[in-house]
Amino acid sequence: MRKKKKGRKLSRKRDERKAMLKALARALFLHKKIKTTHARAKELSSFAEKMITRAKKGDLHSRRILLRYFSEDIVSKLIKEIAPEYKDRKGGYTRVIKLGPRKSDSAKEAIIELVK
Repeated sequence: MRKKKKGRKLSRKRDERKAMLKALARALFLHKKIKTTHARAKELSSFAEKMITRAKKGDLHSRRILLRYFSEDIVSKLIKEIAPEYKDRKGGYTRVIKLGPRKSDSAKEAIIELVK
């Protein structure tokens, strides 16, 4: 019997998948908007929102947890610049906009951006 499993495998092993999500989240926090496949964008959305929620707390414990995933410059940007924008917002920090298929392999593409 199939049990309910959370998350997508994205045709990668666990370590590769975690590294890819970290890299995508880093790019999202640096550029505020990135273009990727729709499945990756949806998976990144939940990961990034958890990181922003953690950054909103801003205490030492939260900072150390964020440092597990990102470098010091990304963590400080998250806590000092990005998190204060969402202090009154309870969730929904990212937006996924569907695009057409990619020409080379017809993969569904999407833009993921941080909501203002």
